[in-house]
Amino acid sequence: MLTVRFHPEVHDDGVFATERDTGELWHRVDNRVLYADTDRADVVYHANYLRYFEVGRTALLRAAGYPYKEIEASGFVHPIVDLAVAFHQRLQYDDPMWIYTRPVELLRVKLTFHYRILHGETDVLVASGHTTHACLNRKGIPVAMDPSSVALCARFGVTGP
Repeated sequence: MLTVRFHPEVHDDGVFATERDTGELWHRVDNRVLYADTDRADVVYHANYLRYFEVGRTALLRAAGYPYKEIEASGFVHPIVDLAVAFHQRLQYDDPMWIYTRPVELLRVKLTFHYRILHGETDVLVASGHTTHACLNRKGIPVAMDPSSVALCARFGVTGP
């Protein structure tokens, strides 16, 4: 299994954290496993981790002042074009979790986010992964990344081409 080290030090605001080993800034949001998220093995069904990534990403955008709803209203959409999830431990019904999210790569028409999900009581790494999003206009044509996403990346020290 993939080993990922992740040691976030939470800021006083409780919303952002700095990874101790790398100095990277991360956003965090709490969530809890719903009964509907589990499968017959009494663990979170694997596809639900993508929903958790979305919870983290949209909370990050909102907290940074760039709600995705406003990005769409300005004429841009960001469909996922690549993703990966690595599972390290399991989550079960009603387990609390912390979802950590940060932008990591900005290309002309693509933006990649990394995610770390920690158990909310033990801080054990449960899952890690990424999503890469294309930037499209309303007609579905790839275009340069929207200004809000570029500004978000700059806040996290991520610069583009």
